[in-house]
Amino acid sequence: MSENIKNQPLIEVKDLKQYFNINTGMFKSKALKAVDGVTFSINKGETLGLVGESGCGKTTVGRTLLHLYKPTGGEVWYNGNQIKTKSDIKEFRKKATMVFQDPYSSLNPRMTVADIIGEPLDVHRMYANKAERRERILELMGHVGLNSEHASRYAHEFSGGQRQRIGIARALAVNPDFIVCDEPVSALDVSIQAQVINMFDELQEQLGLTYLFIAHDLLVVRHISDRIAVMYLGKMVELADAADIYERPLHPYSQSLLSAVPVPDPKVARANKRIALSGDIPSPLNAPSGCPFRTRCAYATEQCACEMPEFKEVEKGHFVACHKVTEIN
Repeated sequence: MSENIKNQPLIEVKDLKQYFNINTGMFKSKALKAVDGVTFSINKGETLGLVGESGCGKTTVGRTLLHLYKPTGGEVWYNGNQIKTKSDIKEFRKKATMVFQDPYSSLNPRMTVADIIGEPLDVHRMYANKAERRERILELMGHVGLNSEHASRYAHEFSGGQRQRIGIARALAVNPDFIVCDEPVSALDVSIQAQVINMFDELQEQLGLTYLFIAHDLLVVRHISDRIAVMYLGKMVELADAADIYERPLHPYSQSLLSAVPVPDPKVARANKRIALSGDIPSPLNAPSGCPFRTRCAYATEQCACEMPEFKEVEKGHFVACHKVTEIN
């Protein structure tokens, strides 16, 4: 893919918010800010990795972006057009799909593999006759390394890795440009993870796909991503090229996350200093004032308690939300 095409945003997310009303008893409710003002773009043919602790809002970003949840606020743009109306969403879903985290619960046990993969084709009426439908299903199965004899079998007859391949074939059925990969390898054995990650790479090369790759395993994200975004408690705290994030993380949360990544060289591992965070991650229902990370940050000051830091570009292509970024680094 030419650099010129690759530098055009396919997906733009501006100040995206997703709040859920939670009952707190006695007819009272409170907003849980699962995603609170997230902004980023993904270029054509690029993979953006999205990382953070469990519960930070990564999956909610992916689902809200695809309008599986109606956004509370903000804008989603696809190929220069804002997604607003029902017809916009319907057209968008022909070009944007999702691979789910759990290959066990995301496939219907009553449907054959052929029907699971063919379901998006049925919904969008993307074939002229049964023969064309079957041909397309077998072509999709070939893309993900499944045999044609697998078509009449049921999901429970397959291993976890094979089930995830079925899920990927289903996501490819509508010939999408963009796929949200929601922790697609976290439920798989390590040996199978490598195969599936390599398959994502090959499919991107063959079909010109663009990915939002959500994960908590930083080694997996490093392998597949062009750029990496780090989330904490519904906010984006850092965004940069994958190499920059790994070599020079600027936000104290990113520094702590990366210090915990295992290194295969014992000498390097011994020399590395683990940056341990104090306390537990706060509840998104009762998030701290100001910077959400301040309660666990060694550099927090009064300013951090009073003001939300701006998510800004501190170096070319490197965005950070931290009042103390220049002092720390």
